[in-house]
Amino acid sequence: MSERDIQIKSPDEVKSYPATIKVYTRTGDKGASALFTGERRSKDDAVFEALGTSDELSSMIGLAIAHLEDTSAKPLIPRLEIIQCLLQDVGSNIATPVGSKSQAKVKRTRFDADGHHCTTLETWIDELSEDLPVHRSFILPSGGLAASTLHVARTICRRTERSLVPLMEDIDKEAFMFVNRLSDFLFVAARWVAMKQGVTEKIYVHHKGRVTEFDK
Repeated sequence: MSERDIQIKSPDEVKSYPATIKVYTRTGDKGASALFTGERRSKDDAVFEALGTSDELSSMIGLAIAHLEDTSAKPLIPRLEIIQCLLQDVGSNIATPVGSKSQAKVKRTRFDADGHHCTTLETWIDELSEDLPVHRSFILPSGGLAASTLHVARTICRRTERSLVPLMEDIDKEAFMFVNRLSDFLFVAARWVAMKQGVTEKIYVHHKGRVTEFDK
């Protein structure tokens, strides 16, 4: 998975959908919604909690992208856009329990069977980390608007991970691993953006004025 593997198209490059497709369906007006398999569940089901949280995560990453436009950290944008697309794939996997009768749909929504996406995230983390100063103290969410937004995305990512725990037997393990690794990537990305934009990160200082260092 690289910037070359997934080409993000602009609205001008995508053909318009027929005007007959409507955003609203009215099928959820009674508090239930459908999985990709067609099974209907209450909207407070763990599946929809996980789907909603992963959607929130993608939205926050989108906000971070908006803050990165026309900045020195703009080269990070293609990777964040790829991650947004992969989060859509994670959502498809969540919405298709592996034990469903429709095995054709289960196969269609299989996520990262060879672990490629997770490995790529690790490669990106290592690449971004090369230029970063070693952090020996706890770093507070900071570093400017874009970096701070990535920190918020990181916390939403952790919540997404927690929302997947009740679904561990219904989703591909690689989907969970990807979300787990993604929070690490977002932490490093936030630090990298702060560095590229020349903004000093804030560190945790004990209320008595003591700076906690990991090696002490």
